[in-house]
Amino acid sequence: MYVSAREERGLQAAFGLLAEDHAETQIRLRLGEILLDLLEADQFASFIWDAGRREFGGRIAINMDPANLDTYRRWHQHHDPITFLLQARRHATRVSDVMPQRELMQTAFFNDFLARDGLHWGMNLHAFAGRDALGDLRIWRRRGRGDFTPRQARLLGLIEPAFVAALDRVRRRPQPAAKVSKVANVANVAMAALEARAAPAATLSAREAAVATAVSEGLTDKQIAQRFGLALPTVRTYLRRCFDKLGVDRRAALGARVASSASRRAAEDGLGREADGDQAPVAVGRTVQFKADRQA
Repeated sequence: MYVSAREERGLQAAFGLLAEDHAETQIRLRLGEILLDLLEADQFASFIWDAGRREFGGRIAINMDPANLDTYRRWHQHHDPITFLLQARRHATRVSDVMPQRELMQTAFFNDFLARDGLHWGMNLHAFAGRDALGDLRIWRRRGRGDFTPRQARLLGLIEPAFVAALDRVRRRPQPAAKVSKVANVANVAMAALEARAAPAATLSAREAAVATAVSEGLTDKQIAQRFGLALPTVRTYLRRCFDKLGVDRRAALGARVASSASRRAAEDGLGREADGDQAPVAVGRTVQFKADRQA
């Protein structure tokens, strides 16, 4: 199969990631970031099927509204006309290969869930080790891009064996006893305080407001990523959402909007500076980032 130079770089990044040792949440998140570029897509989500509870958990998402995803957890996943069909394929499959697009667009699932985040054309890959579900990859495009091609489905299929192997390797890895350092406690308290008190709460999500607060402190994207243990593309996704929601287009304007809020006062209390000064390890930020999703 011929691949372009851009596709070759994307595949190399994916295989490099999957050959390394990472937590399963980081594998799915970072692979999602790579796939958005490789497959020229707009949104990404990933879940893990819990056969005992008969539901999807372990949510990870890029460029999707957390509130809309909450409705998926509570209602839409139990009235989903496509995902179980895609799951049964056990390989990379376009949504339009299991349900005609016009038929999908007539469903409540499309109009009340997918369309709210601009998800129009989709493709899934569900990873299994035997009968055990390891995790899935759900890649979506906005309507104007057009459907994924069969060739792009094959590109995603190239990654499947390495994706399955990476998740299965994590599953089999012995889990050490949890140890929480003083630095980790400080960073967790800092992030929790920023999320709980960040503002404007009525407009931004807790995580978006925490990132906006860091911008108001003068932190660069790289420094924000280091503070909260996020990938740079994830930080920039949060910033784009902040700009869109607050109607601003510059970091200075965003900082000014946040400066007089409760989140600014929380930062001035010293919690944010203390965590930043201690150079908390990246793993701390990862724990904070995914804690809410695991409980969702």
